[in-house]
Parts: sequence; C-alpha cells; structure tokens
Amino acid sequence: MRYQKKHLFILTIFLLLFSFKTMAQKDYKLWLQYDNKTDAELVSKYLSDVQGIVSLGNSETSKIASNELRLGLQNMLGKKFEIKAKIDLDKTLIIGSKELLSAEIQKEIGNFDQINEEGFFIKTISLKGKSQIVITGKKEVGVLYGVYSFLRLIQTDKSIKNLNIVDSPKTNIRILNHWDNLDRTVERGYAGFSLWNWQKLPDFIDQRYIDYARANASIGINGTVLTNVNANALILTPQYLEKVEVLANVFRPYGIKVYLTARFSAPIEIGGLKTADPKDADVANWWKNKAQEIYKKIPDFGGFLVKANSEGQPGPQNYGRDHVDGANMLADAVAPFGGVIMWRAFVYSEHDANDRAKQAYAEFVPYDGKFKENVIVQVKNGAIDFQPREPFHPMFGAMPKTPLMMEFQITQEYLGFSTHLVFLPKLFQEVLESDTYRKGKGTTVAKVIDGTSTKTKLTGIAGVSNIGNDLNWTGHPFAQANWYGFGRLAWNPQLDSEVIADEWLRCTFSNDENFIKPVKEMMIESREAVVNYMTPLGLHHIMDTGHHYGPGPWVSNLSRPEWNPVYYHKADKNGIGFDRSKTGTNATAQYAPEVAKIFSTLETCPEKDLLWFHHVSWDYKLKNGQTLWNGLALKYQEGVNQVKEMQNVWNKTDKYVDEVRFKEVQMLLEIQYKEAKWWRDACLLYFQQYSGKELPAGVEKPTQSLDYFQSLKFPFAPGN
Repeated sequence: MRYQKKHLFILTIFLLLFSFKTMAQKDYKLWLQYDNKTDAELVSKYLSDVQGIVSLGNSETSKIASNELRLGLQNMLGKKFEIKAKIDLDKTLIIGSKELLSAEIQKEIGNFDQINEEGFFIKTISLKGKSQIVITGKKEVGVLYGVYSFLRLIQTDKSIKNLNIVDSPKTNIRILNHWDNLDRTVERGYAGFSLWNWQKLPDFIDQRYIDYARANASIGINGTVLTNVNANALILTPQYLEKVEVLANVFRPYGIKVYLTARFSAPIEIGGLKTADPKDADVANWWKNKAQEIYKKIPDFGGFLVKANSEGQPGPQNYGRDHVDGANMLADAVAPFGGVIMWRAFVYSEHDANDRAKQAYAEFVPYDGKFKENVIVQVKNGAIDFQPREPFHPMFGAMPKTPLMMEFQITQEYLGFSTHLVFLPKLFQEVLESDTYRKGKGTTVAKVIDGTSTKTKLTGIAGVSNIGNDLNWTGHPFAQANWYGFGRLAWNPQLDSEVIADEWLRCTFSNDENFIKPVKEMMIESREAVVNYMTPLGLHHIMDTGHHYGPGPWVSNLSRPEWNPVYYHKADKNGIGFDRSKTGTNATAQYAPEVAKIFSTLETCPEKDLLWFHHVSWDYKLKNGQTLWNGLALKYQEGVNQVKEMQNVWNKTDKYVDEVRFKEVQMLLEIQYKEAKWWRDACLLYFQQYSGKELPAGVEKPTQSLDYFQSLKFPFAPGN
C-alpha cells in the first residue's frame, strides 16, 4: 500500500512536471508556435494548394528551409510531408535558389532584378499544366526568408491562392547588439544571464544557439554582435576566438554573421604595445594582423562595433586624434576581407558644459564624407539616451555623405525593465516616420537610414538586445514582440506597427478576432501609457540613478552634471523644462530650418515634446485649456488609468491563452500598475514643491510621502 501511494505520488509529480513543461514550451517557441489549426474548412483549403514539398537544394541552408516547412506545415495542417527532390505532383511547394530552377520555372517567375541578394519570390505558377507554388531567391538565404514568410501566411490565416509576393530587405545590416559580458552578466539585461556560455564553448553547443539563429532568421535579422560595447579585449584572444568561431558556424546557415566589439586599447592590453594611437604604424599593423587572424577562422566575420571616447571608454582622442582617425584605421584592417566598422556616435564629455543633447551632432557632423566607405556611424534614435520619448536625433539627414545606422534599444532600460508591457515598434515607427526635411518635405528618418535619400550603399539598423537565458527569452512574454517587431522594421522601415502587432499576436497566441482586436489596441496604446506615467509632455531622464529603475527626479549629487535628472527637468518656482530654443542652448538649430522653426516656439512645438525644448511656466495654458501643472498631473494619472485598462483587457483573454502565459502576464501587469502609481506619486510630489499647486480633480492623492519615495534603494536591481 505504501509502495502504491509512493508510486502514485511520483507519477502525479511527473505528470504535473510534464504538463508544466509542455505548457511552458509555449513561452520558449516565441512566434514560431505553429499551432494546429482547428478550422477544418481552412485546413482543407491549405491542403488543396500544398500537397507536397520539393527542395531543389542540398546545402545546410536548404535543409533548414525544407525542415522548417515540414515542421510548420505538419504541425499546423496535421499532415505529414516528405521532402522530395523531383516535381511529380500537382500543387507542389517548390523551394530553391535561382541557379537550381529550370529555365521554364525561371521564366514563370520573371525578372530576378526585382529583388536584391537577400530577397525572395513566392509565386503561384503553371508548370506543364499543373499549378505549383515556388519560393525562390538569388541566394539560398533569400529562399529561407521566403519560407518563413510563407509559413507566416498560414500562421495568420491568410490565403495562399494565386500568390505573387516580391520582397527584399531595405537595409543591408539588420543586427542585434548584445551588451553581454564574458562572465555572462548582461548590461541592461532583464531576462536572465547571457545566452553565450563561454565556459562550455567551443565543445558544448547549446540548443539555444540554434533556436536563437532560427528565430532571428524568421524575421530577417542577419547579424549579431556577441559582446558588450563596453568591451573586453579578451574576446580577441585565441582562446575566445575559437569559441566565437563555433557560434559563427552555427549561425552561418541561417544567414547570420557574427560581429565583435573592439576595445580600442586592445593593442596595449593583449598585444604588448605601449600605445593604441591609430596613427602609430605598429598599432595599425597589430589590428591588421588581428583581423587576418579572425578572418582565417571566420571567413564571413562581419566586422567590429566600437564605442570609443564615451563614458570612460578608450579611443583615439586619448592620443589627440579624432573619430575619423580611429574608425578609418580599423576600417583598413577589415577592408580586405569585406568587413565593416560600426562606429557609435553616442559620445558626451564631462569637459563640455554645453547641452548634452548637442554633443554628438557637434562632434560628428563636421566629419561628414571623411570616413572610409566601409564605416557606418551608429546613431541612437534620440540625442540623449533611449528615453521613453525623444525627438529624432538631429544627426539623421545632416551627414549625407556618411552612412548612418539607426540604434534602437529593444531592452527596456528606461521603460520599466521586463516587468512592464511596452510595445516598442510604436516608438520605432514614430522615429522612423519623423521628417528631417533635409532634402525637402518627406525626407523621413527611414529614408535616411535605408539610403533612399542619401544614396549611401551601406545601410543598417541595430537593436540593443533584450534576450537572455530565461525560458521565454525576454523576461516578459510581450517583450518577445519587441524583438520580433525590431526584425520586421529592420527588414522594412516603412512597416506599420499595427501590422506588426497583428502578425505577432496571431503567430504567438491566437487568430480569434475576439482576442486580436482588444489585445492589439492594448499593445498599440502601451507605449503612450508608459510615457504618460513616466515622462509626459517632453520630460526626460528623470529615472533613479545607476540602475535606472523607478523615478528619481530629485537626484542631484552625481559627479557629472549631465548624469543628474535635475539637469534635464530644471524645475523651479517659475516652471519646468529644458530650454533648447534660441533663448537657451539653441539645440533646435541642429535640425533643418523647417523642423527647427516648429520646435523653437511654444506655439508650434508639439506638446509631446514641449518640456524637451522649453522651460515652461506652471500656469502656461495647454491646447486643451489646462494649465501646465494640471495637464502634467492629469497625464500622470492617465498613464495609471491606461495600465488599469490593460489589466481589464488581459483579464478577459483567459479562454484564448494557455494558463502559464495568461498568469505570467496577469502578474506582470499587476506589478506595472503598482509601479505606474509609484512613478505618478513620486514625480508629482517632487514637482509640487516647485509649482506650489494642489493636484487637480481626477488625480489620485499619493498614499506615501516624498521622503518615503526618496528613501527607496535598489542595490540589486538587474542590468547594472
């Protein structure tokens, strides 16, 4: 009897664990769920158009593409498919690059000049009187991208009849920047430790590396920077390069190149030289030899990402040189192998008392046209630092002779970490759609970075990764949408964030319109909600110090002025905001005249950017008739209310979502609601000292004192 009870107990535990693992795998599968379709009529339609699969290629990439098709179609349609090498059926799905297609199929496809080297066709053709679907491209990686696009059609319940899809990426480099350290900590990482287990590499290849590559390929990401921009020179030593080589080998069939961060002082730290002066011949030769060593191991190595002379990092200015000297020296080292240097423009100096927002522009724009052709300058979306909202960076469009690469932050450093639901493609789209006016109306940021307006050959978008070794990869189930959305916008910067949200929800959760409509609206509103309860009306950089967790508008004791929130909001008895107009730092002059004119005056400045560009009286009347103080307080309250509404929406989705993910999001939204109130109360109590005004009707009264909020400490907040 005791044995039976023990056996039953063990069996129960096993079933519970198995059940949990099965449900939890939903989190791990990201947007590649390939859930079985229950609509028999829809399944019948799909099966009438795809009765077999033919793969014309035999490379690793071809095998990945055909296996993905088999996995996806079998799971979604409930039918087993064999991968054949010859076309012997009607309604066959044929995959293969251009060179593998017969002349007859090539003729049916049409002009391959319509696509670039990574582009693809998905086309229904007639072949010997039989209807077939062909997925093809100039290169095999294009076929792989086409396969994922085709599977997405079925995932999202789209028709696959009479297909004629022609698609190519609009940018060359679509890359994740991992701020991962060699000890597996992640700077600004909120989803566990780094994926890269350097201790076990090169001999142990974690399945996660393969799944990571697969997820990236499915959204068109073609590069990854493995290491932190605050670089460690050890990654360039032979011991680590053999580990990097293994990762490169895993990623290559998925069309993903590996890049590394280059510590500018590496010739001293690991090379035995006494200087890292870019004009020193021994230094230049050291980098050339190092590049040769890397490319011998990794022939398709992408190149280096460099953070130099920023926040204490070494760089060419240490030797009286400039960014051009440093970037071009490294560019010469990788040029013979087709490598690229991505040189970050995130620079600001404690020795420059001018507006921090102006420094990158002032430092880089004079160098326009002086960088080597394989250098691309990587510019953050705004001039400060990944704030919940920033006006677009004035450098975009101001360097027409220099390739500029967008840098977005996918990880939520200033947006509540991985506990807040924030759909960032909405932020990305806002920036990309911004009009620089540099070549007249319609010269959007998107057209600058994809080369449309500048005609630069080298183009790219980088995203600071939010990926860690958490089961669900990103810490918050909805943070997966930010990785997904980044990839889709890197492929096509003109995409609409609502389309992206719709795709992701259907691929990740459900195609039921009763679920899609309210949850999509919730996602689209989520970014504005965060702006409202953190930094409304153009406020910025008012988070707590170091960890950047929670509000800290009172911080004023840091060693550098521009690290202190008081530097940015400048609240006093007269008002609040940073004057960047002609009467202040004149940062508006860094924009094209048409844009500067809009930002420069209170009357024309968009209210969403008001306190970014102007110091405004507490009694200033907003467009809705409210005073600035009342309007600010009501915005904070609106943000809190929006999170409450997000909770209400999500609480009605349990019938469409598995229990594990439903409860995860439910708990995280509760944290977000508490923290939204924390932001509102702490900020309004602090600013109320200066306004001297009561909170308006409709704004909840704080339940704690300002002293209480100022006393809170978070020594173990993640991502420092």
